[in-house]
Amino acid sequence: MWGLGVPEDVGFCDVYGLDDEMLAMVPQPVLAVLLLYPQDRIKESQASTASSVVTKEPGKNVYFTKQTVGNACGTVGIIHALGNAASRIKLGQGSYFDRFYKQTADMDPTQISRAACLEEDQEMENAHSVAVTAGDTEYGYLLFVVISVDHLSLSIFTMQAKDGVIEHYVCFSCVDGELYELDGGKSQPIYHGPSSPDNFLQDAAKVIKARVAEYSHSNNFNVMALSSRI
Repeated sequence: MWGLGVPEDVGFCDVYGLDDEMLAMVPQPVLAVLLLYPQDRIKESQASTASSVVTKEPGKNVYFTKQTVGNACGTVGIIHALGNAASRIKLGQGSYFDRFYKQTADMDPTQISRAACLEEDQEMENAHSVAVTAGDTEYGYLLFVVISVDHLSLSIFTMQAKDGVIEHYVCFSCVDGELYELDGGKSQPIYHGPSSPDNFLQDAAKVIKARVAEYSHSNNFNVMALSSRI
């Protein structure tokens, strides 16, 4: 990630718990939160169909892209995390991420233009190939690579489907005082209510707690925060 234009004082760290004491250990400011959970696509599809909740139109400054590449929800999660924190991160001038966000800034997020741009991007594909060569490829499918703040090692995340359940990454971001869940498999960002930079981590944790309770039969959860000043 750092080699693609992200400054070295910005990175992901593990969130070890969702209670206030554990959240207080996360380096601030938190720019985004990634959640891995065992998504039941059949269950969520049925819930979406039955829901009567009116979907709020996302703000114009929310960066969102659909996912058209299989086994890439982690990569899309990082794209969402950085894209919605771009005003607070000084990406390297002319770097991969700097060029990508400038190229896709005016594309319609409800269409697949941004996703197609990512899908056809040879530089990102090359970065994946390098990461696979450097890391453990036991499961064969690279979603994304995160530099661990604690031990500066490569962590490779995979995704496998079974009975409609798939380990899936989504991103939470606070944009213009509103909390959004960004999932490339959805048609648009999911609005979760008001928030602020100071309360963002706690607000995201509340949504994540509800998600964990919903999938209480599983322990396949992981939460990471994108922070500056790591």
